[in-house]
Amino acid sequence: MYIVCTDLEGVLVPEVWINVARWTGIDELKLTTRDISDYSALMTRRLEILRQHGITITDIQKVISLLDLMPGAQDFIEWLHGRLQMIVVSDTFREFADPLLQKMGWPLLFCHHLTIDGNGNITDFNLRQNDAKKMVVKKMQELNYKVIAIGDSYNDISMLRQAEMGILFNPPPNVINDNKDIRVVTSYMQLKNIIRDTIDNGHK
Repeated sequence: MYIVCTDLEGVLVPEVWINVARWTGIDELKLTTRDISDYSALMTRRLEILRQHGITITDIQKVISLLDLMPGAQDFIEWLHGRLQMIVVSDTFREFADPLLQKMGWPLLFCHHLTIDGNGNITDFNLRQNDAKKMVVKKMQELNYKVIAIGDSYNDISMLRQAEMGILFNPPPNVINDNKDIRVVTSYMQLKNIIRDTIDNGHK
């Protein structure tokens, strides 16, 4: 039996931090795991920038509430629901995700959480565990599921390599060049075709 483990940002919804960068005018916040593979270093720098500019969790949630799913994502999610269970595995934070999950019909999400002080300042980030995306896939496999994993960034690679079928969805050229053995698609229709073929034929 197959199950789908998919990243959130860049696959189903726009990149949150890129939109925060646009709203605040702080270009450095545009950097994501598509650019920097060390997630902890990336988040540490993001929190420094938020502190420097007085940006609170309320400000970020306001930006997120304005985001819509990527064009075609809702149709893809509904198509999946008729065939396979879907788990969203993300390096986002629970405090960010709820407005997006609501628009997606509240799928199961594995992610991290933030430490926030009484003034709404984000003071720390708390990773659920190291290499959390890969660990979700491994645990599903221990339950005798075969996993189709979908991601777009450096922080998805270990998950994609662990899965029976790993797919990069519309990744940037640098991620493709560094991971030429992983299948790349650029549309939800291609994703549907690969998933349909995989579950129909039961191959990697």
